[in-house]
Amino acid sequence: MKTKRVFLIVLDSVGIGELPDAADYKDVGSNTLKVCYETGNLKVPNMEKLGLFHICGNEYGRREQELTGSFARMAEKSRGKDTTIGHWEIAGMISEKPLPTYPEGFPQEVLDAFSKATGRGVLCNKPYSGTDVIRDFGEKHMKTGDLIVYTSADSVFQIAAHEEIVPVPELYKYCEMAREILQGEHGVGRVIARPFVGEPGNFTRTANRHDYSLIPPRDTMCDLLMANGRDVIGIGKIYDIFAGKSIGETTRIQNNRDGMDKTLALQARDFYGLAFVNLVDFDMLYGHRNDVQGYTRALNEFDVQLGEFLKQMRQEDVLIITADHGCDPVTESTDHSREYTPMLIYGDGIRQGVDLGIRDSFADISATVLELLDTENTICGESFAKLVLR
Repeated sequence: MKTKRVFLIVLDSVGIGELPDAADYKDVGSNTLKVCYETGNLKVPNMEKLGLFHICGNEYGRREQELTGSFARMAEKSRGKDTTIGHWEIAGMISEKPLPTYPEGFPQEVLDAFSKATGRGVLCNKPYSGTDVIRDFGEKHMKTGDLIVYTSADSVFQIAAHEEIVPVPELYKYCEMAREILQGEHGVGRVIARPFVGEPGNFTRTANRHDYSLIPPRDTMCDLLMANGRDVIGIGKIYDIFAGKSIGETTRIQNNRDGMDKTLALQARDFYGLAFVNLVDFDMLYGHRNDVQGYTRALNEFDVQLGEFLKQMRQEDVLIITADHGCDPVTESTDHSREYTPMLIYGDGIRQGVDLGIRDSFADISATVLELLDTENTICGESFAKLVLR
């Protein structure tokens, strides 16, 4: 049966256990999915039926006897553990060098260039939690108009500003200026606009976040698909992660539920190609805030909507569910964790219960997508399509 549409859903940060080199990243012992399971509140029957707890290394959870999908444990070959690197590898581009990080803050030369471009001063310039940084620097920002610049363990340059002090369009302009400055040696993976509202002591971030990524330096599956006349539709921050490169259409979302609502709506449309979906709440709202109960609830809520999605699939559809890294919510760190990720694949034309073992690279997903959509793979990855097609 010919595949016409592939829906690739990335559960942002849903890792399933430490990679062999986790010690290099100070992530020994991390296992995002397992700690959610150990709350006793994880209820994901649809992912269970697809094979979630049959994945090699997932020695917990209910192992369904009659599976509806096939599954694998994905290893990351790129150096790094951030969103950009992870998604690029899923799309077939392996990064031999990690993107630059700034545990001591950004060098003065970068800040000077940024201040000159924006005409505003800079506050903070340290690795910081996004909610803590507006609590600690928000009031001074409102008094001075200086921009709150901070980073994390990831390759990010984040700019926080109150929407009444710096209107959102103006903040976006500042991010574009920063993106132009942060190239080459200081080419961070993402510049992120982090607008917030409220009063001192009661600041909250808004949904007007916007990411400005590096342009992928090499071709990805998105380029190959579009060059071959296939549709590439991004939902969530996919457009941002790839800097718009070969994303033919994009839909912004407010949260995970809205992202799945938009994906469910897309099922009613005719297209030939890829729907590439990112659901970021797992990472942004729960992993980075070490909220294991919230993370678990978010997985449960996704699984309910997944049930709706599965019912609406067409005969020529294939669904792939995966993740881009981990973000274990019970470790001391609030940063991403270097973990394996799950891969679940389902469709009328897909065999049931095939254990694809441990795959060498996330890029095997892109190779599989390309084969399913009858597009020659000239980039990284080894397709497992023939192993799962009926």
